[in-house]
Amino acid sequence: MQNTAIHRVFVPFLRRMEARHRSTDCNFGRIRNFPVSALPMDGKQANRARPRIVALLAATVLFGVTGASYAQQQVEMSTAAVEVPAPASAPLFTPSDDAEFEEAFVSFDTPVEPELPGHAVDITTIEPATPPEPATTSLGNGVASYYGRRFHGRRTANGERFNMNAMTAAHRTLPFGSQVRVTNPRNGRSVVVRVNDRGPFIRGRSIDLSRAAAERIGMISRGHARVELELIED
Repeated sequence: MQNTAIHRVFVPFLRRMEARHRSTDCNFGRIRNFPVSALPMDGKQANRARPRIVALLAATVLFGVTGASYAQQQVEMSTAAVEVPAPASAPLFTPSDDAEFEEAFVSFDTPVEPELPGHAVDITTIEPATPPEPATTSLGNGVASYYGRRFHGRRTANGERFNMNAMTAAHRTLPFGSQVRVTNPRNGRSVVVRVNDRGPFIRGRSIDLSRAAAERIGMISRGHARVELELIED
């Protein structure tokens, strides 16, 4: 009698749950054709089957509660998505009408000279230090010529590439790296060149300047000029 009551109460209920939740993952297929006579008929077996039925009912109730909670979440999210217009921001700076800009400062009829302490130094009276002139040795007078574009990029006697735009020169005897001041007495211009080549090998010429050095002392138009030579000491 006890088993028959269980059949009459729970089997129709489970079949209704299967029809309502047919799209869920719960497997109610076996209940549809579940024979009533297949359930245990003695008291002990019925007691063992009762927890399974209760667990199935609890799963059904939990599914319903979860669905309701998800629907409530969707409603809250749609409500929060409504944009609320931000209030108008106040101006960052409000000028004051108490005083005008000019009136905010104290005016003086005559400029006030600052009081200088006794150890102060007036920098306008200081003469900047000038480096001393390097010691030189006169090499006498001679004739200078120049060489330029035709020799640009060629190797010089010390292994460098000749650069007609650099301040260099060729001399027959001075050591490589020597600094020579060349002065054109016709215009007073002078230039300091570095010896990095040998020459000139034309009689009567004392030094061959690069084109840039020749331009500096104004001898390009004539091609050569009489100059004064000074060796700058280290």
